[in-house]
Amino acid sequence: MVLENLVTDVPDLHNARCIAFLRKQIVLLANQQGVDAVPSLAQICQLEDSNHTIHLLEDNLKGERWFTVQLSNQVTLSKHYCLQDLRMVAALGDADLFMAAGKARQILEWNRNHQFCGRCGGPTKPHTQDRAKECSNCSFVTYPRISPCIIALIYRGSEILLARSPHFPAGMFSTLAGFVEVGETLEMTLHREIKEEVGLNVTNIEYFGSQPWPFPHSLMVGFFAEYASGEIVTQDDEIEEAYWWSLDNLPIIPPRGSISRHLIDAFIAKKS
Repeated sequence: MVLENLVTDVPDLHNARCIAFLRKQIVLLANQQGVDAVPSLAQICQLEDSNHTIHLLEDNLKGERWFTVQLSNQVTLSKHYCLQDLRMVAALGDADLFMAAGKARQILEWNRNHQFCGRCGGPTKPHTQDRAKECSNCSFVTYPRISPCIIALIYRGSEILLARSPHFPAGMFSTLAGFVEVGETLEMTLHREIKEEVGLNVTNIEYFGSQPWPFPHSLMVGFFAEYASGEIVTQDDEIEEAYWWSLDNLPIIPPRGSISRHLIDAFIAKKS
C-alpha cells in the first residue's frame, strides 16, 4: 500500500491503528470491542498487497497515529476479523469508535469523489499542508464537504412531536431535521423546516449539541424548541405521519448513539 503525501513516516506500523473498509463495512478484530477492536496498520497492510492509498486520519490520537483505507472487494478476511455496519457502531453507543469511523468514511468518500477538478477537469493531488485536493492544472483547491443540518425536538408541555419519514424502518418515529440553505442561520433553518414539514411555529429555541453524521457528510446541530402555534399539516413528500406523543407512550424511536435519541433521552430526563 502507498501512503498519502501527507504522511511522510510511520516508523512503527504495529503502534498505528487503521480503520479499513471492505465495501461499506468496517474491518474489526473479532472478539474485541470498541476502539480496541480497530486493527493495527501492520495487520491491515498484511491483508492486501496493493497500491491503495492509506490516508492519515488523526495524528497522535490518544498517543497513537490513526489511518484509514478502502480495501478492494476481493480481500478475504480470516477468522481473526469481522465486518460491522457503521450504523450499528452508532447504535451500540461506542462514541469514540463511531466518531473515528465516521470521519474515516467521509475522508474515503471525499477522496473517491474528487479525483478530478470540478473547475477544469484536471487530475487532483493531495494538498501539501491541508486536508484538501489541489488541481494539477489550475491549482483550484477543494476541501471535504460538510453539510450542516438542524435537528430539533419540538415540545408542548410534557409532549413531544415525533414524525415518520418514508425512509424510516417500519414503526419508527424521530425528531425533525433539515439541511441549512445558503444564506441561512441555524435558527432560520429551524423555523423554516418546522413550518414546511409539519406546519407549526416554534419559540424558545435552545441549543443542545452537535454530532458529525457520516451518511454521507452531515453535521447535525441539535436544538430544543417550544411549540408556539399551528396545527400539524405534514409535507407530503417528506413526512408520512407526525403526532404529539406523551413521554409514557412513545413509539419506536431512533437507536442510542444518534443525536435524535440523545435529544429525546435528555428531554425525558429533564421532565422526570
